[in-house]
Amino acid sequence: MNPARFSPRTMNRFVETLSTEIGPDTYHAVLSNSGLSHAWRSPEFFLSMDASQAAEAYAKLQGSLRTYYGRGARGTLMRIGSKLWQPILGDAPLALKAKTTLLRGLPKSLKRKSVLELLAGLLGSGRGSITIHTLDLDLLLVDQNSPTTLGQTEDSPICFVTFGLIRESLYWATGEEHDIEERACRAMGAHQCEFKITIGA
Repeated sequence: MNPARFSPRTMNRFVETLSTEIGPDTYHAVLSNSGLSHAWRSPEFFLSMDASQAAEAYAKLQGSLRTYYGRGARGTLMRIGSKLWQPILGDAPLALKAKTTLLRGLPKSLKRKSVLELLAGLLGSGRGSITIHTLDLDLLLVDQNSPTTLGQTEDSPICFVTFGLIRESLYWATGEEHDIEERACRAMGAHQCEFKITIGA
């Protein structure tokens, strides 16, 4: 299995969004409580990392946030994921930005899969690292890279930021809320993280 990789630019955007959402003082407290480097206070610091280092930092920081917030971490990280959608969309390469224009003109029935494929292109570490599958009327996003889970072992799914990104991208495309479930997670020992999006009634 390929090592986890994550875009340093997206890591930069994640920390910017995180710091805005919880406030700089709380963010600095999270770093201090976890013994993480003071250099991490600056979002720009992560731009100097390679994709493997950014993946490791992404997993460590989310692990620290889960420890700091306890049960409240899920909602906090999902909100950060939702708010991360627009910044990473704004950073998209021209080829992916062109797809957003085409996507807007599609019938709603086709927008869901198309926007998830767009999200896969924005988050994925290479061709096929994140794939979208049709399950009758429903959809399945499969993340084989899943940097959130790097070095993490938990009893329940932990990919809350990805969950928030899926939720917000679907809402952006369709104007509708969707029922989403992370039904497999690498932190629990699965081979890949799987998110089921229920479309059919």
